[in-house]
Amino acid sequence: MPQLAAFAILTFILYLGDVAATRTKSKLPSIFVGAVLFLVGYWTFFPDDIVEIAGFPTPVVYLAMYLLVTNMGTLLSMDELKRQWRTVVIALLGITGIAAVLFTVGQLFLDYETIIVVTPPLTGGIVSSLIMSEAAANAGLESLAVLAILIYVMQGFIGYPLTSFMLQREGRRVLALHRAGDWTPASGVPAKAPEEKAAPARLFRRLPPEYDTIYFKLFRLGLVALAAWGVAQLVAPVFEISPFVLCLVAGVIGSSVGFLERQPLQLANSFGFVIMILMLFILGGLYRATPEMLLELAGPMFGAIFIGIAGMYAFSFVAGKLLGMTPSMAFACSLTALYGFPADYVITNEVVDSLTEDAAEREVLSAHMLPSMLVAGFVTVTMVSVVLAGIFSGLL
Repeated sequence: MPQLAAFAILTFILYLGDVAATRTKSKLPSIFVGAVLFLVGYWTFFPDDIVEIAGFPTPVVYLAMYLLVTNMGTLLSMDELKRQWRTVVIALLGITGIAAVLFTVGQLFLDYETIIVVTPPLTGGIVSSLIMSEAAANAGLESLAVLAILIYVMQGFIGYPLTSFMLQREGRRVLALHRAGDWTPASGVPAKAPEEKAAPARLFRRLPPEYDTIYFKLFRLGLVALAAWGVAQLVAPVFEISPFVLCLVAGVIGSSVGFLERQPLQLANSFGFVIMILMLFILGGLYRATPEMLLELAGPMFGAIFIGIAGMYAFSFVAGKLLGMTPSMAFACSLTALYGFPADYVITNEVVDSLTEDAAEREVLSAHMLPSMLVAGFVTVTMVSVVLAGIFSGLL
């Protein structure tokens, strides 16, 4: 198959996924549509290495992962995390619930290696799914490598409607109090999505804009990722730590000290291309999946998802009670682990729009729900899932 033909076919599949998600308001996730079309392709005419033929061999994918995880670190604002500390605690306890119940109740139904592989993807994020899929493949666990991808593909089907239901319950409660004149906002934090354009990196504010080019942004991002990778190599003789975990930490530090902007990949107009590489690579991992394997994995996949979400609900319910957050809002925050940004932003706004047409009431609902949802999504998907994957991948 010619390289450009492979590239055109694969990007068209991703496009069809986006169209389906847009037309169904994310009820049909784009990743699910992509996975189905990839499977049909592999079972008919796709060569097993179609992603590599399209121009994305493994070294390129790892470069994309290093850059993306470092970029993710720049999204974490320490000030916002401090303001939303209750949300952070509840989100972390929700993830703890996933792991705790999977490693206790889950062992009655799933074997140990399956639990190791499915736990990080259940806490959200394409990167953690990739890490665990590769770790399972390297350990010779072909079916579990596919399972890590399937968990990522399917968990949105559970997470999206559950989150919408919980936010609607919370929104109706807030509206009832607001209309009765009894609503007191818990926080004055403005509700907004992360800005499209970040300010220049603090250390380079005096640099003329014409010198702060795309290549300079990518150079600094690559330098920070290199430093993180170098630290991982230096400490390897003493203890093993995933370079992706250190890339995340390095991204936080790099943006905090002013060496990196927030979201440098977006500013360098490279984010979409990097995400495309990772999406193609993770869907490309389905070449291992046969119809027989999918039937074999259906039980562990749905079992892991339902057991994990049950643990998440139990822990977030208790945490919400202790920290003064309603069970509905606490569970909604924890559920962001299943999808993260931008789905958390989109779902929250869709719920707000469905509950009221009054602009003032929409502002009340957004100010109450959106900051917590965004912070929870960043904590779970951006930070914890990568750390868990870095730890768990060494257990196989």
